[in-house]
Amino acid sequence: MRNIDTLYKLFLEELAKRKLQQEPQELYAPINYIMELGGKRLRPILLLMTYELFKDDIEQAMPLAYAIETFHNFSLVHDDIMDEATLRRGKPTVHHKFDTNTGILSGDVMLIYVYQYLLELESNKNITQIIKTFNQVAIEVCEGQQMDMNFETRIDVQLSEYIEMIGKKTAVLLAGAIKMGALAADASNEDAQHAYEFGKNVGIAFQLQDDLLDSFGDPKKFGKKVGGDIIQNKKTYLVLKALELASPEEGKSLLQILSNTKIPESEKVDTVKSIFTKLEIPTHTKLAKEKYQKLALQHLDAINVPESRKILVKKLAEEMLGRET
Repeated sequence: MRNIDTLYKLFLEELAKRKLQQEPQELYAPINYIMELGGKRLRPILLLMTYELFKDDIEQAMPLAYAIETFHNFSLVHDDIMDEATLRRGKPTVHHKFDTNTGILSGDVMLIYVYQYLLELESNKNITQIIKTFNQVAIEVCEGQQMDMNFETRIDVQLSEYIEMIGKKTAVLLAGAIKMGALAADASNEDAQHAYEFGKNVGIAFQLQDDLLDSFGDPKKFGKKVGGDIIQNKKTYLVLKALELASPEEGKSLLQILSNTKIPESEKVDTVKSIFTKLEIPTHTKLAKEKYQKLALQHLDAINVPESRKILVKKLAEEMLGRET
């Protein structure tokens, strides 16, 4: 079993080999920019690690890993445009560095390239299942994004709805990547489904951690503007849990503060964070994250391969969920 650093290095080598050099460079430069912008490459690495639970020839899964990372970055390009975000991984977002129209068009091309990379697995006996899984994942990512946008104008969002939304917008791509890695390695349908559920629960826990870091993280480590969710009036787990626990008066005050665009950003963030702290929201969020982390590890334990082959997968999942960035 290859360790995380080795897999990361192998993926970066694949990234360098697949750099798009053709014309017009105005179209392809933004793609190379976002693909080379950094990031932990969690989805492709977990895909490769899952493949290696069953088979050792991970070079066969590299096109699939690259397809998943390309789709992930495509979604970030378009999400950043919709969110009017200025930073991604501590650097200017694609539409800020280039322009919005270029960001849209470059993102479109990235999605088309995803299918080209998937077709490199055409000799794999499970290629149909792999593409069906990818298509379902891609649809659910879009559904999750729309749900997230809908939540911005609603005041009656429930925690269960929020978990469903992040399950689609964030977790399903990780889950699908891991399942596709298992399918590419000829895993049984039962093991592939356990792999999927492991990834989905890790993904939900990961997003809950992200919600927490957005409000209470160290901006130097987090790589994004702390308090961004509060400024954008996003219905995160922290907000919804606060509304659940707050008195009617406190809840009404919280919603008024979140929707007030005239309050200076720093004052708004500090005020909302003080409400979160009073209601012990960071502790509640950590407990929720730990619940999904436990579910994830139960599904990993159920995969029918020697425990020794799961050690690195479990280690990476624990590192993801204990991060500060």
